[in-house]
Amino acid sequence: MITVLMHPQNTRRTTLRTGVFLCAPRSADLAQLPAHVRSLRHVRGGFFSSALMLLAALAVAVSAGIWWWLNQPLRLNAPTVELSVEAGSTPRDVARAWAAAGVEAPSWMLYEWFRWSGQSRQIRAGSYELETGATPRDLLRMMVRGDERLATVKLIEGWTFKRFRAELAQAEGLKPLTQGMGEAELMAQLGAPGVPAEGQFFPDTYAYAKGSTDLAVLQRAHRALRKQLDAVWAQRAPEGMLTSPQDALILASIVEKETGRESDRPMISSVFHNRLRIRMPLQTDPTVIYGLGDAFDGNLRRVHLQTDTPFNTYTRPGLPPTPIAMPGKAALMAAVQPASSKALYFVARGDGSSAFSATLAEHNRAVNQYQRARKGP
Repeated sequence: MITVLMHPQNTRRTTLRTGVFLCAPRSADLAQLPAHVRSLRHVRGGFFSSALMLLAALAVAVSAGIWWWLNQPLRLNAPTVELSVEAGSTPRDVARAWAAAGVEAPSWMLYEWFRWSGQSRQIRAGSYELETGATPRDLLRMMVRGDERLATVKLIEGWTFKRFRAELAQAEGLKPLTQGMGEAELMAQLGAPGVPAEGQFFPDTYAYAKGSTDLAVLQRAHRALRKQLDAVWAQRAPEGMLTSPQDALILASIVEKETGRESDRPMISSVFHNRLRIRMPLQTDPTVIYGLGDAFDGNLRRVHLQTDTPFNTYTRPGLPPTPIAMPGKAALMAAVQPASSKALYFVARGDGSSAFSATLAEHNRAVNQYQRARKGP
């Protein structure tokens, strides 16, 4: 039996099998309790109230601390910290990787932030660069958005494929997947088996994430070339002498190498169309130089013009077997839309432009005026 002492006039008795329980007093009766009992109730109530207030204050302080940390710049061991997040990495892996890469924050704090934000599963694989001043919020936002640090590689109009491969080999953060491949194997990887690599890549600036492969860049450049070539071929002049897109690509590469002046390209294309029409050799120096390869020392001599190679358009009629360089869009368009003229010859004026002639006599006079006079007696 449990017994609680109370005033005898203000109690209610309940009898159970196990004993007698006396009900709690009414609130009006609290004042009649002994002083030491009333004091104990006040102490216990005050303790719980203080504990709750302390916990609330602690929660506010922790929340304020977290908010402050999330909006403070992270300390880095360098002006920029780079990290490549691999596909399949867990949020904990990512947090540890950033700490190892140079973010001076405990990895567990980064991980808890990723997890607490509710966006940890949205972190994207990629190559990232964290700069001085970035906060934990900025770090997570960058990875969730996939704001990767991109590098670029540039393919210049008139470059050969050999020159382009050399540029790719030196590109920052680009994996050299094709380094040991020959041209035939590479073109097969690009889905164009049997197609010569020369001229098959469109000149442009290509951005890529660090860790990408050179094959991926080559695929983009090849697709861009096919798209551009299909577009210009659909706009070809009906009276032109070209019979296929490949012919257009070959002629465009010659036009590209003959002049850097865009306004002259349709006229230069016209000269070659006119020569093809009357079965006259193209007699263009850039094809001879390309055929000489590494043997060319920068000085084109008469003996070179007389040395037969598959690319020597002095000794062989028609177009060479492949492009000799990578033409840009303007050269491609000029190849399929030549100017209307009777010109069969042209010579450089020395200022970047060309003088065009319909007869050999006119051409010889132009040569005397612009080249021999420039060399002097």
